[in-house]
Amino acid sequence: MKMLLTVEIPHEPFNSLVRSGQAGEIIGRILETIKPEAAYFTEQDGKRGAVLVIDVQNSSDVPSFAEPFFLSFEANCKFRILMSPEDLQKAGLGELGKTWAR
Repeated sequence: MKMLLTVEIPHEPFNSLVRSGQAGEIIGRILETIKPEAAYFTEQDGKRGAVLVIDVQNSSDVPSFAEPFFLSFEANCKFRILMSPEDLQKAGLGELGKTWAR
């Protein structure tokens, strides 16, 4: 299942890793390991951040996506399920509307 992984990276220890020249290597290693479909780096609430599209096969895979960020950067991670337009069409919204309409 496709998920949106948003990562919020606090200033420390990231600043120290940038100063020591290690930040880029660690990010590269994480991306090689988790193999996101897409990865973008941005600001989130005044901190460094990343937005990644990942494919999660089993719920037990979630730690393998989060722990590299937790352990390397003390980051916060959020996971959101993604649906394509085709997925949404398969959701049966019409039937759900009939079942749950007031």
